[in-house]
Amino acid sequence: MAALAGITVLDLTHMLSGPYGAMLLADLGARTIKVEPPGRGEGTRELLRGDPQYAREGMGAYFLTLNRNKESVAIDLKNPQGRAVFLDLVRQADVVFDNFAVGVTSRLGIDHAALAEVNPRIVTCSVTGFGETGPGADRPAFDQVVQAMGGGMSITGQADGPPTRAGIPIGDLGGGLFGAIGVLAALQERERTGRGRHVDISMLDAQVSLLNYMATMHLMSGVVPQRIGNGHFVHVPYNTFRTADGWIIIACLGDAFFERLLTVLQHPGLRDPAFLQQPGRHAAKARIEAMVEEELASAGTQEWLRRLGEARVPCGPVNDFAQALADPQVLARGMVVDVPLKSGEQLRMPGNPVKLRDAAGREEPTHYTSPPALGEHTADVLGSLLGYEAQRIAALRAGGAIA
Repeated sequence: MAALAGITVLDLTHMLSGPYGAMLLADLGARTIKVEPPGRGEGTRELLRGDPQYAREGMGAYFLTLNRNKESVAIDLKNPQGRAVFLDLVRQADVVFDNFAVGVTSRLGIDHAALAEVNPRIVTCSVTGFGETGPGADRPAFDQVVQAMGGGMSITGQADGPPTRAGIPIGDLGGGLFGAIGVLAALQERERTGRGRHVDISMLDAQVSLLNYMATMHLMSGVVPQRIGNGHFVHVPYNTFRTADGWIIIACLGDAFFERLLTVLQHPGLRDPAFLQQPGRHAAKARIEAMVEEELASAGTQEWLRRLGEARVPCGPVNDFAQALADPQVLARGMVVDVPLKSGEQLRMPGNPVKLRDAAGREEPTHYTSPPALGEHTADVLGSLLGYEAQRIAALRAGGAIA
C-alpha cells in the first residue's frame, strides 16, 4: 500500500510551485483531486497545448508532468452552490493545497479558519511568493524574482559576468517541495492533536533556506560571497574542466582525493610538494586548474571518467538532458517513468525521487495514472465521495456550479 494511501488532497494549485508540491503527494499515494474552474480549467492547461512537439491529447508538457496521478473536478468557487460543493469535499478531505496570491482564499471564503469550521482536522497549505506576513506579503512574484531576491543569483555565474538564474526553476520548485514537507509535518502533528494546521510557505523563505551554510558564513564574518563560476572557494581542484570532446567535473574535497588524482594525472607541475595540503593548493588555484585542464585535453570524457573512477576520484560528466535521462544509474533508480495516456501512448517523464523500502529492501512501487481532462471526474467524485445523486449533480451542472 502506498505511503499516503487514505489521505485525500484537494488541489487548488496552478502553474508550477503548487502543482509540483501536490504532484509529490499524489506520487506518494494521496488521492489528489484537482479542483479547477469550469471553462478553461487551470492555467497550465493552455501552455503548449497547441504545440505538436510538446503536447499530447490537448495537454502541454507542463500540465502532463505536474498532474499525473490526479483526478479533476470542475467547480466554480465564486458560485455559492459551487462553494457549498467544495465545502462538502473539505468535510471528506485531509489537505487543501493552494498557491493563490495572498488574500484570495479569504475573499473566496475558503481560508483555513473557514475550512476548519466544517472540518477541524483539515490541513491547509498556501505557497506564495513572500508568505502571508511581513511588509512584502502582497507583492506578486514568479520564479526568477525570488531567485534574485533570495541571494542565489548573486553567487551564480562567472566572476566577470552578470548574475545568473539557475537553469531549473528552483524558486518555484523549492516552494512546492517545502509545501509538501510542511503538509506531511502537519499531518503528523494532527495524529497527536486531532486538529489540522495551516502551512504558510514563502518561495523567498525557501530560497534563503537553501543558502544554508554560506548564509551562516556571511552572518559570522560580514563577508559577502561573490560569483566564482563552477569553482569552489575552499577546495582545489573542484571545477568544470574541458576534455578532448566535452566537459567533466573533478571534485577533490581534501588532501586524500588530491593524492589519488596524482595517480591519474601525470603533469609534472602538479607534483609540487606544497600542493599536498589545501592551503598550498588554494594559493595556486588558477595554476593548478590550468594544468589539470591542459592534461585533460589529451583524451575524451569517457576515458577520463574510466581512469578517475578506477582511482576513486570524485568526478562526473556534464550531461545534457539526453545524456542525463539515459544514464544507467538514473534509469536503474526509476527516475524516468512511463505515464499512460488515454490513447494508450506511454509518455516518459521524470520519476519520483522518494524511494520507500521495507526491511527486506523491497521498494514500494509508484503507480502512475493519466493526467485528467478538465472535469473528468466531477460526477464520479461527487457521487462516490459525497453521495450526491445523479439528479442533484445534473442540477448543479445546469446552474453553473460544476462542469
